[in-house]
Formats: sequence, C-alpha cells, structure tokens
Amino acid sequence: MSIDTNNQAGHPAAYDGFHLQYIAGEWQSGQDDSVNTNTNPYSGDTLVEIQQATDSQLDEAYQAAKQAQKQWAKTTPAERARLMHHVVSVLDQRQDEIVDWLIKESGSTRIKAMVEFGSARAITLEAATFPNRVHGEIRPSNTPGKENFVYREPVGVVAVISPWNFPLHLTQRSIAPALALGNAVVLKPASDTPITGGLLLAKIFEEAGLPKGLLNVVVGAGSEIGDAIVTHDIPSFVSFTGSTSVGKHIGELANGGDYLKQVALELGGNSPFVVLKDADIEQAVKAAAFGKFLHQGQICIAINRIIVEDEIYDDFVERFLAHVKTLNVGDPSKQNTAVGPIINKKQLKSLKEKIAKAQKEGAKMILSGEIKDQVVPPHIFIEVTREMDLSRHEVFGPLVGIIRAKDEEDALSIANDSMYGLSSAVFTTDMQKGLRFARGIRAGMTHINDISVNDESNVPFGGEKNSGIGRFNGEWILEEFTRTHWISIQNEPRQYPF
Repeated sequence: MSIDTNNQAGHPAAYDGFHLQYIAGEWQSGQDDSVNTNTNPYSGDTLVEIQQATDSQLDEAYQAAKQAQKQWAKTTPAERARLMHHVVSVLDQRQDEIVDWLIKESGSTRIKAMVEFGSARAITLEAATFPNRVHGEIRPSNTPGKENFVYREPVGVVAVISPWNFPLHLTQRSIAPALALGNAVVLKPASDTPITGGLLLAKIFEEAGLPKGLLNVVVGAGSEIGDAIVTHDIPSFVSFTGSTSVGKHIGELANGGDYLKQVALELGGNSPFVVLKDADIEQAVKAAAFGKFLHQGQICIAINRIIVEDEIYDDFVERFLAHVKTLNVGDPSKQNTAVGPIINKKQLKSLKEKIAKAQKEGAKMILSGEIKDQVVPPHIFIEVTREMDLSRHEVFGPLVGIIRAKDEEDALSIANDSMYGLSSAVFTTDMQKGLRFARGIRAGMTHINDISVNDESNVPFGGEKNSGIGRFNGEWILEEFTRTHWISIQNEPRQYPF
C-alpha cells in the first residue's frame, strides 16, 4: 500500500491490498481454507477474493489489541483528538475513492453513498471531542474523613460486528468513539461488505497514524469466528448492528459464558410513517418516497409502514403513486438513480417471497415492475392491514404497504402495533398535535414532518423493544464505551464497630 505517494493529479494513490487481513498492525493473508468472494451487486463482477481468517488469527488480533490498549489509554486527550482529526483529513482527501467503493461494493446509489460518507465524517469529528469530554466526579461521603472519587475510564477492548447496508458509517460510529476514548477494537465486518465495512477503514486509520494493534479487522466465516468474536475472554464490550435474530443470539453469547460482557445492540425496525389528515400531503409524499426507497429500503430506519388517516388516504395514494413512478431505477453509479440493486441473492429471494405473500394475503399491488438481476423496482401495495406480513415484519427492500387509519387514535394504535421500536415519523401542520402524537409512539426516535431515516452524531440513536439495547452518538456512546470506577480515600482513621 502506498499512503504517501501522490499521483499526477495531486491525489493520494488508490488503496490496494484488500485481499489481506489487518491484524496486529500488519497486513497478512487469512489462514482458513475458505475464500470470501466479494462481488459488485449490480454488475456481478468480482471485486476481490479474500482468504478468510481462522480462530487463531482472531486470537492474535485480540492479544494485540489488549497489549496496545494499555499504552493507548495513557495517551493525552489531545493526542487522541488529533488522531481523529487526521482521520477526517484522510476521509476528505479520499472522498471520491470511498464513495466509489460504497457504490460498487454495497450497491449504494451515488446519492446514498454521499449521505453515508457525510455521516461517517460527522461521527469522526464528534469523536474528536470525546477525549476532552470524559470527566469524573467528587461525591460527598457520610463517613467522617472519607473522600469519594468517581473516575471514568476506557472499557478496554471492544468487539465490533458491523452490517452491510451502511457499512462505512455504521462501523465508524463504533470504532471512532471507541478509539477516541482510549479503547482498542477488533472488528468483524459483514461478509458482503468486508472492504467498506472494515478493511477500507483500516487503511484510513493506518494512514492517519493510528498505532499498531489498536484496530484489527478480521474477515472470517461465521462458522469459524462468528461466535468466537463474542465469547473470547478479552473483549469486555460487544457492539453489534444487524438483524434482531442475530442480535438476540449475540446477547445470549455475551452473557452466557464465563465472562459477562456489556453489549450495544442496534437491531431491526418496522418504522411507521404516519400522515394525519391536516398534513401537507405533497410534502409528505416526497418524504415518504425518499424515506422508503433510499438505498432500496435496505436501512433499519427506513419507512416500513405508511399509515394514512382515512379522510386523505385516497389523495395520498394517488399522489404517492405518481411521484414514485418518476424515480429512476438501475445503475447506482449514475447521479440520478434513486433505486439500485439489492445486496445479494438471498435478500432478493426474500423480497420475491414477500411480494407473493402480500398478494396472497389480499394486499392490492398498484405498482410493480420487472426484476432484472438484483434490481427490484418499487412495489406499492394498498388495502394493507396491520395483520399482514407486510405490516408485521421488517421488509428491507423497495416494497411498501399503505395502511388506512380511521382517525388519529387508530393511527397511533397501528404505529405502536409492532414488536419493534426503532424510528418513526408523523406529518401534521399542528406542531402541538405532532408532539403529542410523537410522544405517544413507543420508539427510540420520532421525527415530526420529516422521514424516519435520520441520524446525527450529537443525538442519541437507538431503539426500544426488539429494536435493540443501548444508544449510539454523542454523550450516550461516550457512556457506553467507558466504565465508572469509584475510588475512596479514608483520610483519617475510621472507627469500626468491632
């Protein structure tokens, strides 16, 4: 890899060597017999073949992280903040390269890739503030002569398991804060996005000057290292973003072995998008289209259910249908493409099954289109009820059902009728009504007159119910990735009862 040589245009030479693992600060070949063949979901072209890592290489990564973290925790806040600013500089210098990788590896449209790049950059800048925001406390004591000090310290080594849908950002939102707060990281990226979800970030941090061993990226089969990354005795914290079923398994592993571990689990969603009868319908239509079809709906906080009050239901449906028909579908690299490819054939099969089931259950499909390779055009269903599969489960694709609500009370009931509680949205021109309605939704996040797809680096991100445990971003992730340590000093001899 060349990190210092500039090409004739004045840009750094493109990264290479993505067939290797990043362990203990060195790029090395995986030692497992299996190979991860990483492909472009739109063209089907092979991007890279990665020899996968073994359990012993995972252990090597953890041992390196443990040793490196001891010294890293002693560095000054200024040093760790400076490292994060260096990372931001590298991100800026390599923006085009990073965006290109997001398009060709994760199937991101150019619009989505730019959104994701901006989010990853923002959380890195936020993380640069963390070293100087960590503080302890002095608390009074009822014991004469005693002083109580509460220290906040790094948790140690953090295991990060990241997803394929927003791989760059959803990985960076864990590793940047963890490192900024004095921890070390061992990362297992999703098999579909090992580059944008891991190896690319390793190159970026390496170029920024991160000391060896603090960040390790291990690409391996779930059967080989999937459970081991959680059950290994070194990590004290596990950060996972992905499906609810896998998240529950990780939670059990983290608390079922010899070592109890803290977890942050950001899991599935079934985001309701509620349009009340006094809403600006045209604005709600535009928001619904963007919030549903961004990244083909493959976002945990994407709109999953559109719930519209009866009085404006038909008008909304007519306008929504007309607007969605204008969306460009196909090549994600083109600037005006709104809907690109589904990530893999497994997800594609699942979406085809959901389309068939929706029709079997009585939903009326008013918009569809030919599925070409892994590109699924928008599918819109009406006459959808809360009992249907389309309403009950996360879709994770460009399919959406529109549910008719009798009134505001019914709309709220439908919105809350879910095992999930990640994000949500409501449209109304009455802000007090909107706030009242929003507070009635059982979810970690609710947005009034905006889409459910919102994430800002300084506000809490996370869900309720089966959508997860813990919060990311801002002071909330600062608390997740540090531990409190109470230390008392008895300044004068204490009188004991015996």
